Amino acid sequence: MNEQRPILTTRQGHPVRDNQSLRSVGERGPATLENYQFIEKITHFDRERIPERVVHARGTGAHGFFEPYGTIGGEAAGKYTRARVLNELGVQTPIFVRFSTVIGGKESPETARDPRGFAIKFKTVDGNWDLVGNNLKVFFIRDAIKFPDMIHAFKPDPVTNQQEPWRFYDFICSHPEALHMVTWVKSPWGIPASYREMEGSGVNTYKLVNDQGVAHLVKFHFEPKQGVRNLTAQQAAEIQAHDTSHATRDLYEAIERGDYPEWEFCVQMMSDGEHPELDFDPLDDTKRWPEDRFPLLPVGRIVLNKNPDNVFAETEQSAFGTGVLVDGIDFSDDKMLQGRTLSYSDTQRYRVGPNYLQLPINQPQEGAAARTNQRDGQMTYYVDGRGEDKHINYEPSLMGGYSEAPKPEREYHQHVEGHLGRYQTTRTMDDYAQAGARYRSFEDWERDDLVSNVGGDLRKCPAPIQLRMVWHLWHCDEDYGRRVAEMAGIDLEQAKALPPLPGKPAPHQNRAGPTYSNGRAEQGDEPSTSEEMVGEK
Repeated sequence: MNEQRPILTTRQGHPVRDNQSLRSVGERGPATLENYQFIEKITHFDRERIPERVVHARGTGAHGFFEPYGTIGGEAAGKYTRARVLNELGVQTPIFVRFSTVIGGKESPETARDPRGFAIKFKTVDGNWDLVGNNLKVFFIRDAIKFPDMIHAFKPDPVTNQQEPWRFYDFICSHPEALHMVTWVKSPWGIPASYREMEGSGVNTYKLVNDQGVAHLVKFHFEPKQGVRNLTAQQAAEIQAHDTSHATRDLYEAIERGDYPEWEFCVQMMSDGEHPELDFDPLDDTKRWPEDRFPLLPVGRIVLNKNPDNVFAETEQSAFGTGVLVDGIDFSDDKMLQGRTLSYSDTQRYRVGPNYLQLPINQPQEGAAARTNQRDGQMTYYVDGRGEDKHINYEPSLMGGYSEAPKPEREYHQHVEGHLGRYQTTRTMDDYAQAGARYRSFEDWERDDLVSNVGGDLRKCPAPIQLRMVWHLWHCDEDYGRRVAEMAGIDLEQAKALPPLPGKPAPHQNRAGPTYSNGRAEQGDEPSTSEEMVGEK
């Protein structure tokens, strides 16, 4: 069947031999800038909508502050990070938070079943720090090259302009790692009752770095002090019948009456490294770090206490990026994080303009005002900096201008070594296990709503998608698969008889080791092309 299809190409006409994986240094190593296929794909995707956001278009925001406790889990925060924003007890850092849905357009209802964006701009004394996250602690995919495909499948059909369940599940069928997120988002957790009553999570894995250059892997989380409350599909439908902006209204009115929402900022941490003792890769954002092994450690609190004066100037022109970090917080090799770091800021330069950081909502605080040699471009409001030599817009110069900041006494230097290639994921064992565990952890009413939602969707899907989805869900949890099959009228035995997905390990199994996308196992010492040619002579 695949042999009869036209071959996928780049816009340069180059055949695409692997549309599943970024090119990286070893399976877990960093992605490389020469990922031309990915760059072409993601930068075009960033420009698909004019002028609203491609994703997270429907949103609302508020101003507030972050106040650190000066400790992480009862220990001095400086033990783990030199980031001043997490260390300086009693200092209130101004923040702006934007909440949003993901798939719907700017005027879509806030009762939609969808992950919720939870993006925070910290205006620290060391410059801006953006933490771009969701309300749920996992995501659908673990490689950024799949993001445009995922959103295309979830967005309306380009012909009918309708969101079609078969398109959603057709994508999920080929990505078992997405079953965990599906189990969350199709349950009541997919419709938070309000923005004030939902969790937040950075989702991606970052690193904290201390003044000795020692790094720890970290995930960021926000726990609402108002408690967590979600809606069933029926409750959401009743609200949507008379109010499509209930969450925006709730947040605005709460702040106006002085009922300021508050979250506790927490982190999960583990030592920097590969952690082969785990059944999942800690860099895989389709997986949760078990909280019994990696507990939530309090870091501080965030409070929202002021509504925007103008929605467009502040909420809609606010611009976030996963690459906007401060000293003491660093990147991991999480492939979603690495891809998003290019995509998010690229989107803002296109959507708002190349000088979007000169807008008041996006500027650093006064004590960390921008001083750059960047010039010109559309909508330049001023020259960055104060009092510099107007003639010198380059560095270094013997005559003046800016100089580099002092180097830290001890820097973090990650050792990277590996073959450059496109890899499949080795640790796939928990692709089904975590989804099954989540299903069993739900209360009865949450399971009932989940089964009703997934079963109702699958009734509208073609038979091949129905059978494969039930096969997946049965391998997550037998009761999960059986109940969905009964709800949708699908033959469970016929679904169970399906073979594993081509080229993927059977459920609850890992690959034998690092494997390229063509199925070939990585060899310990692979000769380069030139060495192979020399050997052939």
